[in-house]
Amino acid sequence: MKRSLALAATLALGFALSAAAQTSPAPAAPPAKAAPAGPTKIAVIAFQVAVAQTNEGQRNFADLQKKYEPKRQQLKAMSDELDTLTKQLQAQGDKLSQAEQASRAKTIDDKKKVFDRDAEDAKNDFQGEIQEMITGLASKVYDVLTDYAQKQGYTLVLDEGQQQGPVLIASSNTDITKAVIAAYNLKSGVPAPAAQPAAAAPKPAPQSAKPATAH
Repeated sequence: MKRSLALAATLALGFALSAAAQTSPAPAAPPAKAAPAGPTKIAVIAFQVAVAQTNEGQRNFADLQKKYEPKRQQLKAMSDELDTLTKQLQAQGDKLSQAEQASRAKTIDDKKKVFDRDAEDAKNDFQGEIQEMITGLASKVYDVLTDYAQKQGYTLVLDEGQQQGPVLIASSNTDITKAVIAAYNLKSGVPAPAAQPAAAAPKPAPQSAKPATAH
């Protein structure tokens, strides 16, 4: 019986904000006004990346990580306990009666069910809050993008971050992602976050032991 820590790992400090941002599309654009006569000026932007990499986005995500750190630690403790119980059963199985093996195996299974349920609930809560945060921030970044594009005279801005989008090739001088991030940071007044130490990778999940057959 295999036990995965994928749900708990979702809460790890190394969870990437940009990955979460990929589930949040850009706000719907208002009806376009007729473009003035003249040459078309086109730019591209990785909108989801821009949202994720703003100072405000990084700050808010760091705050969310801190909020869920106690839950992450709780899940880690539950995982470690399951790991210890499983190793003990594997090491002592041939010395235990069948009744004791069955009892310990049931304890492990019951704890695993609690762990899985708690991890699933925590994952859903975490992702829900992240989605809400990204959606609200995306709307504000979009407003800055619109203002920037108008001031720079762009008549068309394409999102190169969308899957199956229209952008196949774009030169670097048409990419305004960094410029929009800088414009948003200036408007928001949120300072760049301090560098954080890299989070330790979660250890692989142990496998729950099957009751050993008594000799």
